[in-house]
Amino acid sequence: MSKPRASIFGDDESTGLDVASFAPKTGIDAKAPPAEQVRVVAKAANFPSREPKSAEPPKSAKRPSRQYRTGRNVQFNIKAKQETVDKFYALTEAQGWVLGYTLDQAVEALEQKLMKRST
Repeated sequence: MSKPRASIFGDDESTGLDVASFAPKTGIDAKAPPAEQVRVVAKAANFPSREPKSAEPPKSAKRPSRQYRTGRNVQFNIKAKQETVDKFYALTEAQGWVLGYTLDQAVEALEQKLMKRST
């Protein structure tokens, strides 16, 4: 028969649970294999390293931050085709405008086009 489980509500003395041997590690484990041996075994087993590959940050396709104080304070999120978004950003960058101003110009141009068509 096995020992009964220790109660979380009982005293350490009444349960016979001795926790005196629990303590933080104070040094390097003498039984542990050398780091190079662990690295070789891990590489042989195709275990990926969690060490960073390089100190430089990964390159991302993010656009540069566009923070301007223009008085525009309403967020406008829409879904669009990637090529439409790319054209929008290209127009903005080519003119040296901010995104909100490009949207203003696009809406104004569309209004003028529709006004001409209706007259």
